Amino acid sequence: MILIASASLAACDIDRMPYGSLESGSITENPEGAIDGLLNGAYAQLKAWSDPMHRTGEYAGDNMMIRGASTDDFFEFISFSRTPENGRLSQFWDDSYIAIAQTSNILKMIKEGQSEELDSKLGECYYIRGMLYFYLVRAYGRPYSQNPETNLGVPIVNGTPDDVIDGLHLPDRSTVKEVYEQVISDLTKAETMIAKERNGKKREPIFASKGAAQAMLSRVYLYMSGTYQSPNTVYAQLAVDYADKVISSGSYVLLGRDQFMKYNTYTPEANPETIFAVKRVASEFSGDDHSYGVGGMYATIGGQGWGEMYASAKYLALLDETGRNDWRPDSYKMVDARAAFIEPTYYKNSNSGKYLEVFRFIKENSNQTWDYVQDTVVRNGATISTKNNKEVYTLTPVNAEQGVYSIRYKDGKTYNGVLDYFINLNYAYPQFYIIKASREGEDSHLHSPVISRLGEVYLNRAEAYAKLNNYGAALSDLNLIRNRSIVNGGYASLDASNASERIDKERQLELAYQAERSYDVFRNGESLARRYPGPHNQTEEIEATDYRVVYYIPQDAINSYPGTLTQNPTGNK
Repeated sequence: MILIASASLAACDIDRMPYGSLESGSITENPEGAIDGLLNGAYAQLKAWSDPMHRTGEYAGDNMMIRGASTDDFFEFISFSRTPENGRLSQFWDDSYIAIAQTSNILKMIKEGQSEELDSKLGECYYIRGMLYFYLVRAYGRPYSQNPETNLGVPIVNGTPDDVIDGLHLPDRSTVKEVYEQVISDLTKAETMIAKERNGKKREPIFASKGAAQAMLSRVYLYMSGTYQSPNTVYAQLAVDYADKVISSGSYVLLGRDQFMKYNTYTPEANPETIFAVKRVASEFSGDDHSYGVGGMYATIGGQGWGEMYASAKYLALLDETGRNDWRPDSYKMVDARAAFIEPTYYKNSNSGKYLEVFRFIKENSNQTWDYVQDTVVRNGATISTKNNKEVYTLTPVNAEQGVYSIRYKDGKTYNGVLDYFINLNYAYPQFYIIKASREGEDSHLHSPVISRLGEVYLNRAEAYAKLNNYGAALSDLNLIRNRSIVNGGYASLDASNASERIDKERQLELAYQAERSYDVFRNGESLARRYPGPHNQTEEIEATDYRVVYYIPQDAINSYPGTLTQNPTGNK
């Protein structure tokens, strides 16, 4: 039974996976000697948890696409073909509750008030538990704007019950509102208890901190703040208040543009923008981690990784809104700094050492689906044409300096596209590799997943300000993030007519591949449309009220649960 499987708490160094256990008697007799090992076991559990956490959040959005249908259970996240018999969902559920049990049992065995150092580490337990309940309720419970008093969240089970052997009975799922209350209770406890230093040293972002609790509370209250059309101003103000605390603390610094473009390469300890990250190290990162981990699905690096998921055409178009991002090695130019986290795999002739020039665009098919086209470029003086078998098309300049042209295609439609080099295809899809979850300190898929960073906190505050009709303050925060990535790209104004579109766009650009996108769409009452190339249903639009917005409770959890564990609805009413 996963909810109680952590009766034996793991002891480990944070840079290692958990091992061993401690007797409860030795813990209560010598809490100072026991708590580091016990707490590091909980941090180590987050490493396993972070993999399904990423997939459940990111794959259901519109930042990425996959090269084709997959037998892996994560394909259900992409296709929205929900089933309760899903191993990835079970892993997310199990890993979450293991860490909840670990931290809860520490809180049960070690009393508060024995020392400031002990209380600070108990505060870290509260942060981990509160953060996990939040990630669970947003995946398995409906958005807070949809009847949180009656919609079900997840069970609140704080530690191993006393009657674990005989007569064990656990409660059914609490409501979404009750789970959010638990989250807030834990995170506010963490905020008040965690000290600035840890073991006499400066606290690093691989451990929970006062700032991490405040950053998470800014996001939690933002999730509770309703939609732009029907905001809850009380919670919006609280989101502002907690963002203020993080920003005004001076503990975190936005990276400059050039450094930000290398964000993924820094360890959390060396990155002043990172507030909290799940620490991974090379010595524990196995070959399977490189191939089957998050980064390994997004790219192939050093011969490792499947490289079967790519940046979506929608996300690429957002990156190009203010100017063409050019990844060609001989004309590399990032108009939007966030394009640096994308790496196309250009084909290079092994004999000549040359690239093949093509015109790439996206065409619409008769069934309202979309496909990529990469046609060979033919140059004749100032005239640029494309050739596909016997078909030749003359291109019309749209922005010749940036290599943007239009084509009047054989279907009678006009499409815009770019002059580029041929990108290697996988099932007819150009490989726009995503490297935001790779290359930490080395040329591999090593990655410490970022849970909170200062850039997100500014965007949390921008959205909350907009919901409070304080568009001037919202614009200032929004442009701070936007101008970092797009030189002089800030907006001149912000008002009720454009705030939701502009802020949501910036969140998508900034937080892509950090497991936020699908939740951001649905919590604000918006629908998800993925009208771009890929094997997903390109014509479907998923409303925020659709039953598939939330995941099923894993059937394995229901089958083994000592009590009633109510399943989510299996269809729309």
